[in-house]
Amino acid sequence: MAKEIKTIGVLTSGGDAPGMNAAIRAVVRTAIARGLKVKGIKKGYQGLLNEEIVDMEAKDVSDIIQRGGTILGTARCLEFKEAEGQKKGAEICRKHGIDGIVVIGGDGSYRGAQALSRLGINTIGLPGTIDLDIACTEYTIGFDTAVNTAMEAIDKVRDTSTSHERCSIIEVMGRGAGYIALWCGIANGAEDILLPEKYDYDEQKLVNNIIEKRKHGKKHHIIVNAEGIGHSASMAKRIEAATGIETRATILGHMQRGGSPTAKDRVYASTMGALAVDLLCEGKTNRVVGYRHGEFMDFDINEALAMQKDVSPYMWEVCNSLSHNYRK
Repeated sequence: MAKEIKTIGVLTSGGDAPGMNAAIRAVVRTAIARGLKVKGIKKGYQGLLNEEIVDMEAKDVSDIIQRGGTILGTARCLEFKEAEGQKKGAEICRKHGIDGIVVIGGDGSYRGAQALSRLGINTIGLPGTIDLDIACTEYTIGFDTAVNTAMEAIDKVRDTSTSHERCSIIEVMGRGAGYIALWCGIANGAEDILLPEKYDYDEQKLVNNIIEKRKHGKKHHIIVNAEGIGHSASMAKRIEAATGIETRATILGHMQRGGSPTAKDRVYASTMGALAVDLLCEGKTNRVVGYRHGEFMDFDINEALAMQKDVSPYMWEVCNSLSHNYRK
């Protein structure tokens, strides 16, 4: 018999992502519409262990859908990686009457959700990360806003790079994944795109490409570099020394995490938040919400964490085809 859910907790964990507030809002209002109580857990798993838990009503999530970041706050919690911390977290949930919990975060957050589920707290995960690195889903909350923020910044760097006839290396976020770099590479028409999944660390090829395009009249050269490769400043110095072309590095950094979420991040995060509540009401646990082939669906967390993800071979082919045919 499915466990009856009366009170739902919601927390955001790990790195913040635009659209998290939309997901929180959807969880709170969907749960209340179903006659459930909602408790907000501040500062992720650390806040759970510290019992930073507050009652939430519909009005508490008014006027937040357009805001970046997360109204609940977020933090990384080493203590919750240990069995003792996980057990303490489950006991605190029971102390506060929390029957089910919605965890909004990345794969590290899912491992915490997995542990709570194992300890008897029905748990649903939502993919909240700008990195798009969760294998079971084609969409993660915050990616669309982050990639648009980066795209707009790169457009601006291109303007000044063209004026000075420079080479510009622009480093985007993504941890060990290259999805933001790949999308920006295509969207910004970059001359070179460096992804952790594809880069062979042959810097001489970059140098040759820059020199060749300059010979054919190219007045700028944009290299989009993924965070997983990094070292953009030292790379810029080496390229300038090898080519004689002024080269600058720009690291976009945490600006990509902030800002008002796009329509897609607001709508998809809202839909995922509502679905998480539906799943809890059905008595489901240890599930993660995802988006595939135009449909919102759920997966077992164990299966989701075991999945592998790589960049689309066709997108990578398109990226190279569009970038490297300047003289043809």
